[in-house]
Amino acid sequence: MFKALVIENDEQGYRSLLKDLPESQLPDHDVTLDVSYSSLNYKDALAICNKGPIVRQFPMVPGIDFVGRVTASRHPDWKEDDVALLTGWGVGEKQWGGLAQKASVSGDWLVRPPATLSPLQTMAIGTAGLTAMLCVMALEKQGITPEQGPVLVTGASGGVGSYSVSLLARLGYQVIASSGRTSDHAYLIDTLGAASVIDREELSQPGKPLAKERWAAAIDSVGSHTLANVLAATQRDGAVAACGMAQGLDLPASVAPFILRGVTLAGVDSVMCPKPLRQQAWQRLGELMDSERLSKLSRVILLSEAREGAQALLDGKVQGRLIVDCR
Repeated sequence: MFKALVIENDEQGYRSLLKDLPESQLPDHDVTLDVSYSSLNYKDALAICNKGPIVRQFPMVPGIDFVGRVTASRHPDWKEDDVALLTGWGVGEKQWGGLAQKASVSGDWLVRPPATLSPLQTMAIGTAGLTAMLCVMALEKQGITPEQGPVLVTGASGGVGSYSVSLLARLGYQVIASSGRTSDHAYLIDTLGAASVIDREELSQPGKPLAKERWAAAIDSVGSHTLANVLAATQRDGAVAACGMAQGLDLPASVAPFILRGVTLAGVDSVMCPKPLRQQAWQRLGELMDSERLSKLSRVILLSEAREGAQALLDGKVQGRLIVDCR
């Protein structure tokens, strides 16, 4: 038997419960693991609290990322006692995820954590840190350098935003952080390394098709009017990496930034990210993130506290990352 957070949806309604399950209920995949740590991401919180159409089938164990130790494997790349990391691939949505003491997944979805990171540190980074690194790499691919000017990060107090600010600052960029919580200003500047903070209300309302140029590039996890305004204020030949939809899926924007300033909008998807790019991003995370930095970006909760943590995340009461100890 093992403990798991299970989402059910039947005649009794939609609900998430901490349950004891027999191992025979695990999906039939080629690698089975004892989960050490998972985490709570925005997508997990939406699923657990029934605030979005995240879960595709029921019952479902949420948790879109986890790290653990292999206990059985029929996959040629993995053997017993290997430490493996999983993010994305529909886990926690279409396939049982990591908010449990055990998991069974395809070995093709797993990667080896960087040798410089412990399992706890790996999950302190998790999907949020991976997404942030992929966004930074997308800006680098467009030729964005620190010398070109400041980089804006929206949703800067959240998981992806926090890592985006920290990684950009570590790489020498001047970072403008956008946040709706004035209480987080010291965290963003003193802890993460942002140069300045602006109120998210500056960007969240309908704006002009083209605005004064304010930043060379941006990482946006918000979408909707915020992304439209970010694009409108991006400098000539700048780039914006878009990876989220906290404000909405819509994009009420104009083509003006693209055809008059040559701005590039780069979409970033960490769920189905090809394995070579995924491994490259993790390698860089292992080089850029240290224990002191990671300890400031996350805190640990128990599996039994995951439901309350999910609600706190949706309520905007969580700073950085919530790691879930599943042992």
